Amino acid sequence: LGQTFKVTSQEATKLSLAFSGPPLTSAEDCRKLSEDVQNAILAVATVYYWLPKGQGTTLRKMVRDATAEVVEGMIQLTETILSAPLESLSQEQLISTGGVWEACEQVSSLPRDNQAAVASALAACLGVVKDALEEMEHALVEGQDPYSDIMEDEELGFRGNRDTYWSEADRKLLSSCMGLMKASKACLKKVLGVVKAYGKVDSPEQIAQLDDLADIANEISPSVDELALSMYPPVNELAVRLNAAKLASVLKKVLEITKTSHVCPPSEEGWVQFLTDAVDHNMNKIKNFTQGQL
Repeated sequence: LGQTFKVTSQEATKLSLAFSGPPLTSAEDCRKLSEDVQNAILAVATVYYWLPKGQGTTLRKMVRDATAEVVEGMIQLTETILSAPLESLSQEQLISTGGVWEACEQVSSLPRDNQAAVASALAACLGVVKDALEEMEHALVEGQDPYSDIMEDEELGFRGNRDTYWSEADRKLLSSCMGLMKASKACLKKVLGVVKAYGKVDSPEQIAQLDDLADIANEISPSVDELALSMYPPVNELAVRLNAAKLASVLKKVLEITKTSHVCPPSEEGWVQFLTDAVDHNMNKIKNFTQGQL
């Protein structure tokens, strides 16, 4: 794959230079350039299709995404050349050529097996959840008005209605929601740790278990985002409860899959139970606070 990406990068350079200014490239040279570009792209696609599905769907998706970026980059470069007048190297052509180079360079940072691919996917999820948690913590600390960073609009007038503020009851409910969001961060951090420490790709079963973990963990960050959005005033308690229940369900599934997989030796079962209890504890408090909504 590295070799085919390198050749594609070189072909992009040759193609771009051939159309960087007059005189016009001959029909024969154009044909040769086109064939070389097409062969390079076909080689990239072929090597991707050679990657056995049994090596892991998470790994395959990352390789597929990198391959698609190279192909799309070359399409964009070709279209830019076709639509530009042949006077001098346009800014668009330079950007498109750089885009192909960048896409081709990605191969060096691609994961080499499914364990590395799943660890990379988990780390990405963790980053998103950390950001959402920090944003929410910041909003809660800012005081009573989470929209204080938004300028007052003359047409809308002063934002003096309670729709922009949290009541005391809201804050009690949100405290338990924050507990769930913190449990999400802790869960991803711990699962990432055990995947790095104990994850193996020696058997189809181990590879499949890692994929299952990545698939369910991918649901955490969108669920955290949905809960966070519903926490802004005016708070709809039923929406908060439903979003919290969805996140709690995803977290418990992640913990369950972790516990039954090869990445969780007996020495790691303690934190799995602790986080399961933490999820239940916060969810029960949310249910109590929103009992009147049912």
